[in-house]
This record gives sequence, structure tokens and C-alpha cells, in this order.
Amino acid sequence: MPRHGEHIVARNKKALHDFFIEETFEAGLVLRGTEIKSIRLGNIQLKESYARIRDGECFIIGMHISPFEQGNIHNHDPLRDKKVLLHKQQIRKIEARLQKEGVTLVPLNIKLKDGFAKCDLGIAKGKQLHDKREDLKQKQAKREMASALKHRY
Repeated sequence: MPRHGEHIVARNKKALHDFFIEETFEAGLVLRGTEIKSIRLGNIQLKESYARIRDGECFIIGMHISPFEQGNIHNHDPLRDKKVLLHKQQIRKIEARLQKEGVTLVPLNIKLKDGFAKCDLGIAKGKQLHDKREDLKQKQAKREMASALKHRY
């Protein structure tokens, strides 16, 4: 739930559909030039993105930040790897968890917090097809119950 001073700009709904989220981390993002302006306008896509740890640093790969329309020749590459700011202990902990089979690191959402872009990363385990079907059944049942209660009164 967003707190005062927080605004969620983009959510990775596909990650919540395809994975069980075991643990989450909040991290800052290293951005260039006009990227923050594009994020503030909501021109960001997390759908096919994931995170990797390289040389003791964490990077988000595949996150698309559209070029800023009022930008100039110094606009950024929309698909460049973005560095994530985490503490060394957090990176070591994540790296140890990623050694497990079937576990990956995915960005869950991008938010603006006190003027800074933050990313929630989740350690995720892939869902099987039957798990996805079960989730859809539960969502449908909740919708039907809410609809029945709404029409009851």
C-alpha cells in the first residue's frame, strides 16, 4: 500500500501472475538524463523485465523507459540495463537465494518516493500451469461474491 509521499508509476502484473513472490526488497535506481522525466509521465514498461547480479552489482534488464519527447540528442537508450542500488548484504542474500533452482529476481513495481525513483524487487519462484488456473478460479470466486453482496442490498 503506497504511503504518504509515494506514487506507484508502473506495476508488473505479469510477474504476479507467473510467479510466487517469496521476499521483496526496495531499491533505488540509477537513471540518466531524461529517464526520470519519462518515468514521472508514466512512460515505463516492466512486462518482460528481470534482474541479474553481475560483479557484485544488481541490474534490471529489459525494462523499457520511453525517450522523453521534449528531450534532445542526449536522450537515453530505452532498453539499456539499469543499475539497482542495494546494500552489499542484500546483494549477497539475493545472490545466495538465486542459486536455488527455479528462483529468479523480478521487478514488481516502480514508484516515486520523495522525488526519487524506487523499484520493488521480488525473489520469485515460477508457477505451474495448475497454480495459475487456481489463482484465476479464486479471483473469479471473489468477483462473484462481491457482485452477489452488492446486488443483495
